[in-house]
Amino acid sequence: MIVYSVTVNIDSSIHEDWLAWMKSKHIPDVMATGYFTEYRLLKVISRQEDEEGVSYNIQYTCSSMADLHHYQVEKAPALQKEHSDRYDGKSAAFRTLLEFA
Repeated sequence: MIVYSVTVNIDSSIHEDWLAWMKSKHIPDVMATGYFTEYRLLKVISRQEDEEGVSYNIQYTCSSMADLHHYQVEKAPALQKEHSDRYDGKSAAFRTLLEFA
């Protein structure tokens, strides 16, 4: 099993709008691609001294690297563009791949 982990830092001024949009639109759209079996939305509670905004980690689980690859090639670009178009300059994200040990 593969976990596609996305950590996003959101400007505090749009935090509530972002969280509502993620729950009602973005995460359901990602799950509707059919490549993931489950997800978790987690609020990051550890912070760096100079860190601003609010951070979340979304963990999407898929069955194989092949499924993840298909998602990244076929679906991710449009979904990521939709996010960046909506929250450009107000968010920063990084992605990590994890594997169940």
